Order: sequence, then structure tokens, then C-alpha cells
Amino acid sequence: MLAKVFSSAVNGIDAFSVEVEVDSNWGTTGAVIVGLPDAAVRESLERVNTALVNSGFKVPMGKTTINLAPADVRKEGPIYDLPIAIGILAASEQLKTDQLDKFVIAGELALNGAVRRLNGVLPMAIQAKQAGRKGIIVPVDNAPEAAVVNGLSVIAAKNLREAVEFLEGNVAIPPTTVDIDALFAKPPGELLDMADVKGQESVKRAMEIAASGSHNLLLIGPPGSGKSMMAKRLPSILPPLTLEEALETTKVHSIAGRLKAGQSLITVRPYRLPHHTASDAGLLGGNVNPTPGEISLAHNGVLFLDELPEFKRSVLETMRQPLEDGSVTISRAAGTMTFPARFMLVAAMNPTPDGKMPEESKSTPREIQNYLGRISGPLLDRIDIHVEAPPVKFREMSRAAPGESSKTIRQRVISARIRQQERFKNSPNVNCNSQMGTKELKAFCQMDDATLDLLKMAMDEYNLSARAYDRILKVSRTIADLGGEANISADHISEAIQYRSLDRQIWG
Repeated sequence: MLAKVFSSAVNGIDAFSVEVEVDSNWGTTGAVIVGLPDAAVRESLERVNTALVNSGFKVPMGKTTINLAPADVRKEGPIYDLPIAIGILAASEQLKTDQLDKFVIAGELALNGAVRRLNGVLPMAIQAKQAGRKGIIVPVDNAPEAAVVNGLSVIAAKNLREAVEFLEGNVAIPPTTVDIDALFAKPPGELLDMADVKGQESVKRAMEIAASGSHNLLLIGPPGSGKSMMAKRLPSILPPLTLEEALETTKVHSIAGRLKAGQSLITVRPYRLPHHTASDAGLLGGNVNPTPGEISLAHNGVLFLDELPEFKRSVLETMRQPLEDGSVTISRAAGTMTFPARFMLVAAMNPTPDGKMPEESKSTPREIQNYLGRISGPLLDRIDIHVEAPPVKFREMSRAAPGESSKTIRQRVISARIRQQERFKNSPNVNCNSQMGTKELKAFCQMDDATLDLLKMAMDEYNLSARAYDRILKVSRTIADLGGEANISADHISEAIQYRSLDRQIWG
């Protein structure tokens, strides 16, 4: 008898439908899987047969052929254990139901028949909804993750026997539900506060601008000036995730296996801190079967690179394309996958090789230039704001009064973001000032003649690139938004130019 079960597979951060066709017929007893299965899928036969026996079912006699369609796409992982087992039971008439075409089924089987959690269930649930399925049967630990998809019945199966009883109608399993509004209303947990930072008012101002427009930021200062301390507090002033951003972020973390058991949705912007020894694959993603790297795990959040010049130059150069496009494409023998990578880059570095300010350093000008030269000009061009973090003076350190709180700063950031959302409501691919293209720059960065002359003078004086010109306009637009002003003025341009310190060759 022939049976068909619907399952799913993930490519990048999206899923596509996989049909598990099982035919049980006369012939030499045995089973074979076709349809480009990988080793984990081929091994599933041993797990499935043992789980069937331990769940009180029989392994069918005769020849069993299992086809995973489409046959020209490679199938990976243990997610087909449960649908294969259901298909075998239906083909051998141990399972009688008319519900198989209404559900997408996915799950790894333990030898005792228990259903184990998977990676990438959220994209599968979204695909099931788009395909018009009534629901999805998934492991218990993955049910809250799938339940964020509205209009889809999410059935949490503890084991193979329970899944069979549900499909036959003998057991009623209530669908798992999630209150999305309650998830967003839940406090994000303990976040570090900007009020802890003593002094460094100019750096905090730059961080507020960066957070308001999602601009890339480079902090330059000696050890102990508070660069890492302030970077760790940046998430506390960022605006909250929208539902669309939360779903995108959760999909990436689900595929990478970073969600905790029972976690349904990521509602706090990610903050990733890779070590400077990270490889290309660790940062971009990769391995034999491409998986998201650090820059994708930081999607819609912050990627903090401490000691920037200590990263391998080849690793830093691979970030140029994702910084520009907001996505990363990885090509391997197993296939080509694209992951989102629209993140806010925050980097920190010393001003000289010995960590001291240039006027105090014992390094020669050539040594300083060689040190700075570890970061290429094209990469620096893609960092909107360069700001100096000088040593904190004693009177600022000993000041008893706390600084401005993150809550107060965050309100100004949110107000600036609201202005940007209103501005870009007709631009589907632009959500904030840092994402503006040529069309948006022309439309929303108008200047009077005096302001334009000031920008032209700066371009000529500091020999700025065309990309730096665009970055100055974007930062100026954000500064104007923070001030609640509709037009960019000379003051906004002047402040934005001050944030191009490495372009102006101050160091060394």
C-alpha cells in the first residue's frame, strides 16, 4: 500500500515542503530511502524500526521504499524520523486515518519512541501555514516556537504512540497556544544601565545617535577608558523589536539551534561578542552544511568586535558585503544558502599599538600607521561613526551623581525611530536612516546652499570618499531626527563630520 506524509525542510531561513512517500509491498524484507538523503537520514531507518517495535508496532515484512520528494534536493538531519514512521504505519495499515494530508509532521525519534526536539521548527510552521495545512505535529519542546504562527494548529507529540493515537482520533491533544502580546510585555531581564558610565559624554552622545539610526560605530581609546563597558550597555538604549523583526531573529536562532527548550520567540535584540580569533566560517557561517554565523545571529541586533585590529584581515574583509547588503550568501558543496545579516556593527580599538594616546605613545608614526592599516579603508568607510573615548578623569570617576539613565536615552531613541518609520512607510526595504539608498538620500537629505558648501569643503579638505559622503548624510539625518527637526542644518553636518576621525587622519 502507498502512503504519503507531508514534512518540511529548511533552506537558508525559509522552509519548503517535503513529501514522504512510503510504499510497502511484497519482496525481500528490507527498506530503502531514496531522494538524496544524507547519512543522518539514511540512519533513520534503524531508529525508526527500533522505535516502532518499542512503541508496540510491527516492522512490516516485505520491501519498503521511502521516497523524499522533491528528489533533486538534498535532505539532511533527523527531522524525517517521525514522518517516516507514520508513513510506514499507514502503508502497512497499522494506522488508519484521513488526517495525513492536513498536517505537516516533523520530529526525531529516540529508540523508545520519544519525540526529540529539532532545529528550524519556526520556518517549518510558517511554511505549513503558507501551504494551507491545518496544523503541524512537532516535539513538545518545539511547540511554543511553532505556536507563534497564527491560524495554525500546533500539536505537541511526546512520543510516536501518542502521535498515532491523535491521528486516529483516539486521543485529543489540545493545540499549543502562545500569547504574543504577553511575550513582548514581559520585562527583558536585567540590562546594564548607561547611568553606570562616568564621564564620556561625547561617546554616549555618539552611541545615542548610532542607536537612533542603527549606524555602525567605532570606539577608539586606550585600555580602561570604558569602551567595552559602554558597548555592553548599548542594548539598553535600543528600541524594542517589532513582531516582524522578532520572527526573523527567531528563525535564525532556531535554525542555528540557539533557542532554549520551550522558548517561543526572541523579543530582545541580540548582542553577539565573538572573540578576535574567530574564523571566516565562525563569523559568516558555513561548515559542510551551511549554518548561520555570528553576523546572522546578530541580525536585528548588535555585533560587538572588541580589539578590532586583532581580527584577521581576511575575516574583517568578508564583512564588507554583508554590511552593504544586509545578507550573507554561503556557497558550499552541499548547496548555496542566504542568511539575513542586517546588524549594527560596534567595534573597539586602541589608538596605538601600545594602547596609549598618540601624544603619549612610544610607538613611531610608522608603527601607528601600520597598526591602523590592519583595518582597510573600504571597511572604515562602512562604519558611520568614529568616536574617541579618552581616559576618564579623576573628577568624573569620583563624581557621586549617576549619569543619565538608559531609560531616558531610550525614549529619545524610540522617538527618533518613530519619525524614521513614518518617513519610510512607502519604502519597504528601508526601516531606519542607515538603510537609506540613493533614492532616499535625495528625497530626505535636502540641504540649503550654505550647508552644502560646508559639506563640500569637508569633502575637499579631508579627501573623503563617496561612501563617506553618504554616511555623513545619513548620520546628519539621524541627528536632525533626534532634535525633532525636519531639515538638515549646518550644525548637523558639522557634528556628523566630527564622527569621521579616521578619515581625517587624526591618529598618528
